Amino acid sequence: MIVKRNMIYSPKKSNRMLHIYLPDDYYESEERYPVMYFFDGHNLFTDEDATYGKSWGMKKFLDHYDKKFIIVGMECGHEGYERLGEYSPYCCFRKEEKPMGDDTMRWIVEEIKPMIDKEYRTWSHREATGIGGSSMGGIMALYALVHYNRWFSKGACVSSAIGYCMDHLMKDMKESEIHPDTRAFLSWGTREAWGIKDPDKMDDNSNTYHNHKKVEEMFLKKQAMPYLYCQIGGNHCEADWEKQVAIFMDYLWK
Repeated sequence: MIVKRNMIYSPKKSNRMLHIYLPDDYYESEERYPVMYFFDGHNLFTDEDATYGKSWGMKKFLDHYDKKFIIVGMECGHEGYERLGEYSPYCCFRKEEKPMGDDTMRWIVEEIKPMIDKEYRTWSHREATGIGGSSMGGIMALYALVHYNRWFSKGACVSSAIGYCMDHLMKDMKESEIHPDTRAFLSWGTREAWGIKDPDKMDDNSNTYHNHKKVEEMFLKKQAMPYLYCQIGGNHCEADWEKQVAIFMDYLWK
């Protein structure tokens, strides 16, 4: 089942909708559940809520998955270029928006997560807590693993737009404490890869590949557990990200 509830985004004192997935037997059970937090929560579960009319189909997937979760999907701001600012931990693509990614992360760990752990039956420890997102949300999930590793042990970093911030990211990863049990799913599609030669073949030469390879190598230096996934023919869209849900859920949680 999907529960929708409003939450004040304190950095801007404006409302953001939370889309919370609960197992269908949640209210008939006393079980506790691991939790994953996702950016762009409106795009996760149903096509009716999705910005472009196509979701990740996560409700259908979770209803039949052999492990039960609570999933918290967090909406961004939808006015102008708000999303770019709220999901930018470093610099912004648009000068009119300031980077508020770290403000967003503090909002999650200081306000949303405590509320979820208080009002729902969760396993609140980091080993049972993950985070995920795509594009700018993918950057945020990666940033969370690097800077908020105390709270998140697993991250689905899908089609992360990391090309513009590699210097900042590499510096942060080098200087941060990342626990060896950290799992990071790092994916991109060949049809979104920058500088690829043939989008119909496995990518091992594009700039996008090399950026993800650098992130993988830095995680390995920290003795963490990254997993690179190249989706052949994959575009930068929800329809192709839906095809990755089973892959990253299995890797992160099994």
